[in-house]
Amino acid sequence: MSRDGADAGYTWAMIPPNLKVTRGAARRAVRGGWVAALVLGLGTGAAAQENVHTTKPVLHGRHWVAIAGKPLAATAGAMTFAKGGNAVDAACAMLAAVATMWDTLGWGGETQALIHDPRTGEVKGINALGAAPTGATPELFRSRGMNFPPEYGPLAAVTPGTPGGLMVMLAEFGTMSLEDVLGPALEMAEGFPVERMLSESIEGNKQLLRRWDASRRILLPGLRDGSRQWAAPLPGEVFSQPELHATLMKLVEAERGALAEGKDRKEAIMAAYDRFYRGDIARQIAAAAQQEGGLITVEDLDRWQVYIEEPVTTRYKGIDVYKLTHWVQGPVMLQTLNILENVDVQRLGYNSARYIHALYQAMNLAFADRDFYYGDPYFPPAEPIEGLLSKEYARDRFGEIDWQRNDPFVAPGDPYPYQNETNPYEETLERWAPRIRRGMRIAGNGADPSAMSHDEAFRAGTTSIQAADADGWVVSITPSGGWIPAFIAGDTGIGLSQRMQSFDMDPGRNPFNVLEPGKRPRATLSPGMALRNGEPFLSFAVQGGDTQDQNLVQFFLNVVEFGMNVQQAVEAANVNSYQMHSSFGSHESEPGRLLVRNDVPAWVRKELERMGYRIETASHTSGPITAIHFDQTHGTMWGGASDYGEDYGVAW
Repeated sequence: MSRDGADAGYTWAMIPPNLKVTRGAARRAVRGGWVAALVLGLGTGAAAQENVHTTKPVLHGRHWVAIAGKPLAATAGAMTFAKGGNAVDAACAMLAAVATMWDTLGWGGETQALIHDPRTGEVKGINALGAAPTGATPELFRSRGMNFPPEYGPLAAVTPGTPGGLMVMLAEFGTMSLEDVLGPALEMAEGFPVERMLSESIEGNKQLLRRWDASRRILLPGLRDGSRQWAAPLPGEVFSQPELHATLMKLVEAERGALAEGKDRKEAIMAAYDRFYRGDIARQIAAAAQQEGGLITVEDLDRWQVYIEEPVTTRYKGIDVYKLTHWVQGPVMLQTLNILENVDVQRLGYNSARYIHALYQAMNLAFADRDFYYGDPYFPPAEPIEGLLSKEYARDRFGEIDWQRNDPFVAPGDPYPYQNETNPYEETLERWAPRIRRGMRIAGNGADPSAMSHDEAFRAGTTSIQAADADGWVVSITPSGGWIPAFIAGDTGIGLSQRMQSFDMDPGRNPFNVLEPGKRPRATLSPGMALRNGEPFLSFAVQGGDTQDQNLVQFFLNVVEFGMNVQQAVEAANVNSYQMHSSFGSHESEPGRLLVRNDVPAWVRKELERMGYRIETASHTSGPITAIHFDQTHGTMWGGASDYGEDYGVAW
């Protein structure tokens, strides 16, 4: 048997020279008839120009760009810039606005951000993800007949993170007072006109909301003439939240008091932080949660803290890509890029069957690692992030791809040897198997009708915020949690997070993400940033649960490999996989389930079906991506906001 594969009827030279694959992968490719498929249709990168005309225009800015999940929130960012704030100030104002208007999150949710600091040229991460409260153990939930923490209610809540994240970001990197930054949100809490999506979300979840007194009172006010009881506010109706307004004013009062005592700007903001997490607001939140069966204590709120972190990074074609580390799923995008470096992505052809298959399989490998190795870095054991992001590890994982059809049983790899260590969970890894959704078929047709639709997953939670200014400050945020139907904590107006459900309760599934008091659950939330030549190049984020890094890696490739501008890239057709284990509900996997946009050609879909995929179609698949591209040639900024959802931007 010759080493060049002559026994199989091919030679290494048959592989196109710019299709960079390992020899093992090449053998599988030829045996599966893939070389012919790869040669036929090479050079289809022109398909990237399908989105020359976009639904929304590109935003052009010289001084600043502000983009958020709702037009009113983007306006809050623009107002802050107009008052002289920097991008961090504007991002915090937008964060306060989206939380106030329940843009698929509430004030008691979680915030995670990447910030480019032009003073140092560094990118910093903000970890404001809530932690499991006292008494939250697998034994507690199993004793109540639960395999996972519940999806809704006070027992689903981790400690609030968004208020602390906002205040720490503002204190450390902003220039304005908390009172100035909260100004738009305070005005909105007094009353803002409800938009259709919020009205429909509240009305559609009112049976759950009616379980909790404060949620029912605040979110289901009924019609003013009394003709409808427990009804959502109608589109265009002015919706006021006096209790939330009072809570936000308590923060402003704490800041004012500290300034009157001679404290500086940062100290005054942190006085407001202390009032929320250690003062009367903390006592109100804990008492309200416990009264309804929740677990949060005043000690939990006091112990919780925001971390300013070093993000993780990889280099792809000379571009340094940054993500938050493994307490969220961000490294999945970096792992996927590392795997795809081993093939000429552009030559595969935008959204061709071969491109979609390569992308899907690369994501499968990265997400399988997420499902086993990602967890809270502040709790032992230490996650093997160095090995997971190793280029050599990525090359070997790439060699595992089956080029003939989808592999429904992709398993986590072993990154420990790539950081010169032995895997302490080798036996657990050998026993690991996917938790496949019951009743579904691995291949063929017949999607499970109970599966969450793409649109439902999109609405479940999270939004995204982008801000940048001419001085080089750049902020990317994906706040989430406390989405409708939220449990509102008593008279605070604060809707608590539902993130506890993202823990595992079985160390055999993920020994790094097992529920424990004080621990943060591994979340899906994943802002992104990229530098080229040491300067900002892209800032990007998206909502959508487990689809986030799927959408973002495709957005990035749309720009870098297929030459799209930022608005084309956020609107372009994506594919969504459901093969990874869901981070919500029962954490099940749906191998081979593949969502494509409905204008993907029939022959592409047919080829994918032949390879074992169950194809679903939708009119929008890109997710509501928001992004900024920095034009290093002209010194300007290009903003993009997807045509999926109500994301909107303003630039100057």
